[in-house]
Amino acid sequence: MTNTIAIGIQWGDEGKGKIVDLLAPDVDVVARFQGGPNAGHTLVLGDKKTVLNHIPSGILHEDTLCLIGNGTVVDPKRLVEEMDMLLAAGIPVPERLKIAERCQLILPYHRSLDAAREVAKGKGKIGTTGKGIGPCYEDKTARRGIRLVDLTSDDLDERIDANLEYVNFMLVEYLKAAPVSRAEVDEMLDLARERLLPLAADVPLILQRRIKAGDSILYEGAQGSMLDVDHGTYPFVTSSNTVAGAALAGLGVGPGQVDAVLGICKAYTTRVGAGPFPTELYNAEGMDCPSGKHMAEKGNEFGSTTGRPRRTGWFDGVVVQHAVRINGVTGLAITKMDVLDGLEEVKLCVAYELDGQRLESVPACCKQLAAVKPVYETLPGWSENTFGATSMDQLPANARALLKRIEEVCDCPVTMLSTGPDRKHIIHL
Repeated sequence: MTNTIAIGIQWGDEGKGKIVDLLAPDVDVVARFQGGPNAGHTLVLGDKKTVLNHIPSGILHEDTLCLIGNGTVVDPKRLVEEMDMLLAAGIPVPERLKIAERCQLILPYHRSLDAAREVAKGKGKIGTTGKGIGPCYEDKTARRGIRLVDLTSDDLDERIDANLEYVNFMLVEYLKAAPVSRAEVDEMLDLARERLLPLAADVPLILQRRIKAGDSILYEGAQGSMLDVDHGTYPFVTSSNTVAGAALAGLGVGPGQVDAVLGICKAYTTRVGAGPFPTELYNAEGMDCPSGKHMAEKGNEFGSTTGRPRRTGWFDGVVVQHAVRINGVTGLAITKMDVLDGLEEVKLCVAYELDGQRLESVPACCKQLAAVKPVYETLPGWSENTFGATSMDQLPANARALLKRIEEVCDCPVTMLSTGPDRKHIIHL
């Protein structure tokens, strides 16, 4: 296995957890480089589901070292809960996990500020998970963030007091919400000192030594590329860079230490929260196209972290081609192919139309993207069952034709195909 970046290239929820878990036995290190507890990775082992938010998906493998990089933001309470869940299942987490000493901590005032802002925005809300991700990244950029290593600093109390004074003023005077107590913050800090600080490490140093020793690294992203704060559907995005380039800054490695970029996407498209979605067919707000409902129900499209129903629609080749470009994707891993089983026809968006003009790239302006009409190619569907297929020969001809057209439209080869939730439901191409 080469040193590979594995990222989602739609709006998240593409099945990254399964793909990373599948690849983990063939690598020595799995390293998470951005995001926080708003990223849910669902792993299915037999009939048991395991949902991970912070911890890289490779944690289930005995010989795989897992790293949480400096580009992430960590909620101590949520991470400890996750660790305890795995420990109860017999997974020796402390032996397999290290956390970058420079990563930022999500504290109670970040969550309160996140929730209060969403309430204040009313109909104009972004649709965040309310987990404090954005405010934590804001503090990082404003140079008032609290890192894991700062738990040993002699000026920590002074910095926390200053942060609380600022946030509580915003909460009470501006957002008309309840203030956060110092006791709440101290409880979280004590938990982080006790459970997380012993796992703190110089992650870039570990990676450099491992790479020099000839070990293979899997760099794991969180949310999809269309939620990238620079290249996504701004402002309906997350608060970090989710693209492949973020792996370099988020872990402290160089461009020459990456060999391949695996772009993970569904055979259709989903989105959670607000924001433009050109190929949308079904959502919880009243849009109810039969094909979109089929995908939502058969694909069990509910957020693994939030439980929110996902919006569903046809595969958007314009979005995926955009993601292929900005990430330098070298191969596509397509998931949930089996969800399309039983549809009489399958549509593939190959371009947009806006004010009578054909567009073959994603507009930077969200209002323009919301106004485009998708230009579809219609392909025949299939009635055969593809669930659990492990070779291309087991796929119906129409399913193979769809994959070939996706490769052409997105200008990228399909290298993996998932046909079900289990590890064994995979086709390597």
